[in-house]
Amino acid sequence: MSDSDPMLTLGPAVYRSAEDFDAWYQGTPPWEIGGPQPAFVALADAGAIHGRVLDAGCGSGENALMLAARGFDVTGLDAASTAIVLAQGKAAERGLDARFVVWNALDLESLGDQFDTVIDSALFHVFDDQRRARYIEGLATILRPGGRYLMCCFSDRQPGQWGPRRVTQDEIRTAFADGWNIESIESAQLGIGIGTGIAEAWLATTTRP
Repeated sequence: MSDSDPMLTLGPAVYRSAEDFDAWYQGTPPWEIGGPQPAFVALADAGAIHGRVLDAGCGSGENALMLAARGFDVTGLDAASTAIVLAQGKAAERGLDARFVVWNALDLESLGDQFDTVIDSALFHVFDDQRRARYIEGLATILRPGGRYLMCCFSDRQPGQWGPRRVTQDEIRTAFADGWNIESIESAQLGIGIGTGIAEAWLATTTRP
């Protein structure tokens, strides 16, 4: 897949269905880099991830499996069923205990579970404003008091027109203005499977009081 592929044009007004994301797994989606995202490895190394963990939009499971290998109780969810099958296969091959479920991240309140940490690698930026608000409402129902949401998304510092919508720091602060504490928003990078192999990103740490 090249960076000129029209499926990579995910502007702010474009909605992609679960079927659209599932179709990417007929090949290798640009967000799959053959291992965990370095930003989340660094967070794990720094001790920023605690307790029971949800990987929202887990794809083929590399971030969740990295945490499972470190002994975390991890659940990964994704709307793309092919991604979940791949993640389950990797867990079995590596002998890791991680739970993977096909689930819509816009329906987190129906998951019926509670977590201490939610990680989000390149999910937040796929939502338009209305769905973004719905997603955050769902996050509030599954994070325990004091729970932490760790999110890495495309940044407005990323040049070019391809790829998902660029997100500003102000957008992040506005999205989490009600009932959340933003601990930090830092410059980061996302590994991608096209172009230079990296994209400029924001890494946000947000907690529930």
